[in-house]
Amino acid sequence: MCDATLAFIKRCNVLSAIIEMVDFREQCACIKFCFKLGNTAIECYEMLKIAFGEQAMGHSQTFPWFSRFKAGRTSIDDDECSGRPVSSSMPEMIERVHQIIREDHRCTIDEVSMLVGISHGTCHKILTDNLKMRRVASKFVPRLLSVDQKQQRLDV
Repeated sequence: MCDATLAFIKRCNVLSAIIEMVDFREQCACIKFCFKLGNTAIECYEMLKIAFGEQAMGHSQTFPWFSRFKAGRTSIDDDECSGRPVSSSMPEMIERVHQIIREDHRCTIDEVSMLVGISHGTCHKILTDNLKMRRVASKFVPRLLSVDQKQQRLDV
């Protein structure tokens, strides 16, 4: 290994001992540094294992990052994850579920989820977590009833 590489390993060892460099971004910076020095991906992976020990990135993370820098990437920040946006727990969806339950409190979770267009699990989460409801004798009711509400339920 060259002198710059050994100095890098020593510096990483000292830093990891002082501040426990386990941060993902710091390891990405180290991968970028290794790439800029002209090291191979395998050498970079071995240096990360030496410098970070058990907290080092795995083989399956190190090599793709090295390839990204090799392809011309300059940022060490992770890409934003793509996928479906979380729209089912938005206030509009919660209000739609609440309105359906107010109209017919005997609706099942499957019926409500089909009417609103969300999954069964999301509908259940909205009912229990957001609306604080639970099923009592095949009806959805609020968990905490006032004294008047309890009396009204007995009268019906």
